[in-house]
Amino acid sequence: MQQKPRATVDARIRHILSISPNQDDHDAVKRVLVVPAWRLHQAACLSSALSQIRKHPIGVVVCEHELRQGTWVDVLETIKLLDHAPPLIVTSRLADDRLWAEALNLGAYDVLAKPFDRQELNRSLSMAFLHDEESTIPNRLTAAS
Repeated sequence: MQQKPRATVDARIRHILSISPNQDDHDAVKRVLVVPAWRLHQAACLSSALSQIRKHPIGVVVCEHELRQGTWVDVLETIKLLDHAPPLIVTSRLADDRLWAEALNLGAYDVLAKPFDRQELNRSLSMAFLHDEESTIPNRLTAAS
């Protein structure tokens, strides 16, 4: 699985993929986005999410913890196979300490409770984009060797 080459991506536009079987979840993410340069893409399941990842340079994935077929863990394991794995933010109405610990231990970037708090979602997305950008910058010491 490969994503579009990052060198051809317009750095001013940041692409977010929302994965949920519930349209209300996508609408909630869209309503709280405050940065005009963020583009939201939607998927109802893992297979449609992969289609979106192939079409767009996804920088962050926001995923409902339960999907119709599978869970956020399946999404995480799949995006880890990409040449460039975007950070994954897990969402749930029941975002408790157990989910938070499990998600972070398996490699998710963050866990957010629904309904979304505007500031918390924007903070998490902003930090995930920073994390994503830092992970794509070549190590200058290695490059200089």
